[in-house]
Amino acid sequence: MPKSVAIIGDLFMLPEKFADALAAACGDAVEIRTRKDNWPDEPMEHGYSVKGMDDLKEYFGTADDVVDFVGDAEILVTHLAPVSRDMLARMPNLKLVAVSRGGPVNVDMKAAAEHGVTVVNTPGRNSSAVAEFTLGAILTETRKIREGHEALRKGIWRGDLYRADITGRELNEMTVGVIGYGNIGSKVVRLLRAFGTKVLVCDPYVQLAPEDAQAGVEHVTLDRLLSEADVVTLHARVTDETKEMMNKEAFKKMKNDALFVNTARGPMCNYDDLYTALVEGEIGSAMMETFGVEPVPKDWPLLQLPNVTLTPHIAGASVRTVTYAAEQAAEEVRRFIAGEPARNPC
Repeated sequence: MPKSVAIIGDLFMLPEKFADALAAACGDAVEIRTRKDNWPDEPMEHGYSVKGMDDLKEYFGTADDVVDFVGDAEILVTHLAPVSRDMLARMPNLKLVAVSRGGPVNVDMKAAAEHGVTVVNTPGRNSSAVAEFTLGAILTETRKIREGHEALRKGIWRGDLYRADITGRELNEMTVGVIGYGNIGSKVVRLLRAFGTKVLVCDPYVQLAPEDAQAGVEHVTLDRLLSEADVVTLHARVTDETKEMMNKEAFKKMKNDALFVNTARGPMCNYDDLYTALVEGEIGSAMMETFGVEPVPKDWPLLQLPNVTLTPHIAGASVRTVTYAAEQAAEEVRRFIAGEPARNPC
């Protein structure tokens, strides 16, 4: 008898992609129903703002709608649908939740364990997308792409960008410091190596891959990285140790023409300190992709600075991220049905 699978996708993680991947992986062993939510055209909720969702960080959809849709399904595949303690009590048949993101922040993990529900995720789903975006962010700033674009939009021809004292630098003449050497950071290192860049890595919890070490990548202290790098790019995880690690002390250690890039997570940066560093010339410029509060306020001071590029948390958004996550989730469902251990249990 086929297993009942409820798929709740959205306008990014398309439910039809999940359905196609599940059909390819499981064939007739699954009976699928799908729903498409309206994220990102509508914003997510945060657990602290809705009663009964206190142990969820962010999600999309209401408890009643999700419970009604899941019904008696044994498997839920989703991107952002909430799974709270109260909801689990109303879905007694549910045994597996596959979350198509790096962290199951839309699931009450303690309650899931107490209800005997296995939760799996899809780590690394967007690592290539973010790594590529990071290189684009660095090039946008170092090669004056943003400055030239903004001037032309105002009808100004910035011929002075050809001046030797103003024009950009090539990656093969610069030192880039990579903070965090996980799925994304290690990919950024490999991309930088292809440009002939000198790369410094700071991550006290991992060793360099042999091929990186042999290529001249150096594993260094944070202080050395900050003081020597022309570009500092952040790829660590948010922990008590890394929260606001990029603060006034860190910015003061950087070169006064250095570029700071954050395509990781907002809480690792103190934005008031970053603003001061940019205004007072302690660093040269910044490219920010993630923020402590999203969306950022319209009157946010960093929006007014001429030496900052900002994007709305889109580094991980690519078509391949969608298909890769769907393939990973489908493999987890296949393993569950076959009685095999999960590849990425949470």
